[in-house]
Amino acid sequence: MKRKIFIGLLLGIVMAATAQTEILYSPDKKLAVKIDCNSAQLQYSVYSTDNEQKPFVMPSRIGMELGNGAVLGQKPKITKTGRKTINQEVSAYFYRKNIIQDNYNELILSFKGNYQVIFRAYNSGIAYRFVTHFKDSTIIKNEIAEFNFSEGDSFDGIIESFQGYLSTTAIVPYVSRQQWEGEDFSVQFGSSFENTYTSVHLSDMDSRRLAFLPLLVAQGYFPTATDPHDWHSLMQRKAVITEADLHDYPGMYLKHTKGNSMIGYFAPLPKTWEQGGHNNLQYVVKERENYIAKTAGTRAFPWRVIAIATEDKDLANNDLVYLLSEPSKVADISWIKPGKVAWDWWNNWNIWGVDFKAGINNETYKYYIDFAAEKGIEYVILDEGWAVNKQADLFQVVPEIDLPMLVKYAKSKGVGIVLWAGYAAMDKDMERVCKHYSEMGVKGFKVDFMDRDDQIVVKFYERMAAMAAKYHLFIDFHGAYKPTGLSRTYPNILNYEGVFGLEQCKWISAEVDMMQYDVTIPFIRMLAGPMDYTPGAMRNAAKNCYAPNWSEPMSQGTRCHQLAEYIVFDAPFAMLCDAPTAYRQEPECTDFIASVPTVWDETKVLAGQVGKYIVTAKRKGDTWYIGAITDWNACTIEINLKELGITSGTMTMFMDGPNAKRKGVDYLKKTMAVPADGKLSLELAPGGGAAVTIDN
Repeated sequence: MKRKIFIGLLLGIVMAATAQTEILYSPDKKLAVKIDCNSAQLQYSVYSTDNEQKPFVMPSRIGMELGNGAVLGQKPKITKTGRKTINQEVSAYFYRKNIIQDNYNELILSFKGNYQVIFRAYNSGIAYRFVTHFKDSTIIKNEIAEFNFSEGDSFDGIIESFQGYLSTTAIVPYVSRQQWEGEDFSVQFGSSFENTYTSVHLSDMDSRRLAFLPLLVAQGYFPTATDPHDWHSLMQRKAVITEADLHDYPGMYLKHTKGNSMIGYFAPLPKTWEQGGHNNLQYVVKERENYIAKTAGTRAFPWRVIAIATEDKDLANNDLVYLLSEPSKVADISWIKPGKVAWDWWNNWNIWGVDFKAGINNETYKYYIDFAAEKGIEYVILDEGWAVNKQADLFQVVPEIDLPMLVKYAKSKGVGIVLWAGYAAMDKDMERVCKHYSEMGVKGFKVDFMDRDDQIVVKFYERMAAMAAKYHLFIDFHGAYKPTGLSRTYPNILNYEGVFGLEQCKWISAEVDMMQYDVTIPFIRMLAGPMDYTPGAMRNAAKNCYAPNWSEPMSQGTRCHQLAEYIVFDAPFAMLCDAPTAYRQEPECTDFIASVPTVWDETKVLAGQVGKYIVTAKRKGDTWYIGAITDWNACTIEINLKELGITSGTMTMFMDGPNAKRKGVDYLKKTMAVPADGKLSLELAPGGGAAVTIDN
């Protein structure tokens, strides 16, 4: 009997030691991630601590398949665990705030096989990453990254008087290609990462199409049982899936599998490619390897990030991607100067009332430089056209342009010159190009048409950023995948495209709803980082008045919608898309645009609903800027300025005019004292906006 008791106790001790289920809580104890090491493959789940029985993210497998046949996370055996809590302030450079609170709990699981998995739980979401400790380089054949979402919770007694349904909905940016036949996704790996969102029940997500990141999943009670396009439930929680600290590794797509499940999907490593594509400025992949990466054996892999919020506004001010990324490798950043730039391409070089023929020539660019100097705009960009077409040679300048003269002329006016460059042209001669134009006095490059995020292109981004930093040049990436925090590592990366920006209004039909898109991206795409949306149109179309026009484009929505985007959208390097002549005819609006900072001391998102509206307040010094934009539905938004600590001062307000519903350019400018009660009411027209400046 004693022997049996002893064996039983011993077995109990062994079972307890090998149970291998770990739980990590967020600092506020409201979120938890459970890591299950008992199954055949390592799994995690995420739940709210008030409802552990119904996880938001159901058990989801994670792992890495190596070229030698090993699978990290398979039959996992923990050799060591470590935990720590971090609560510190992080200084941010050229961001929407200058100080970020970095508060998380971390769990490090070390496994047999010389690898670790690190989990972090923040109040605003969770993240995990693999770390390997192999002696030699390794091939990553594939990564296992599942995202299995539950159906909605039951809200008994809260919604019994309503009719509707519980659902899990995805707001999806599909890769915008048309060839979806079969299971060969290679055509979808060539993407500019620009598309509007499709809202579907997650279970109905198109498994033939890849989705790029970030992607939003919303779960809760929806008021109608048939319309997944109504993204707002009576009670719900939302998750935005993205990644951070991406180095020497392909970016992640998501692919629907079944039910409410998605998996990470990765472009295989290119094997052969040739120069081609747009004006011979791209590399077109002809063949790919049967694995996704070949990389160092000892390294940390990208963070898989799930930002979580119950209030939409919290997603629009989420800092996880920045916090999870590697700190700056640029020791001296004093030479990096964010600012605004007068842009030529969107307005098609259409200036008028001058005594010369406008176009890509010295006279036109001197006109742009004079305008920038007059309005305090820091930069002028020479977009595509200054270098000889289809040569992919940045030393072949068209004869109509005298670059040294223009750079010298701009410098005399206090304006910097920025140059556009195609990917292949920059890649084949990177250091020579950077050295030459830096010595000439050029301040930065807009690098375009990468249109991929496989391992080779991801490595190009970092090489480009490092080389540019060496020669004191800043970078604006276009034809680019979403930000993954590289601008923290290289603060000279001031902006990214990867957004369905205003340039689309040169050609998209009136059926494309830019107003809904504009009030969706702050909660999803912008969570990943800044975006070169390029606002500033002076031709503004009320609903049913918009038409695409390549040479004289217009925006959807009102003038104040455009003005407010300079506050709502994060853009350390911000374009003024319209022609200098158009701005000179609108001095009030132009002076306002020129006055808005591009980096900030503080940001607060006061209110918002995904796809409906957003109100953002940003502070620079003692001045607050408030921007509000809406979809095609008019709305009135009430703001309590006391939430910002504002009790007195002077307000300057740009508001939709009484006829903005019919004529998008109609606006009113008012100056008044801050109300004694701190209450501010903003009336937004359909497709409207409001921009407010408050000096304490």
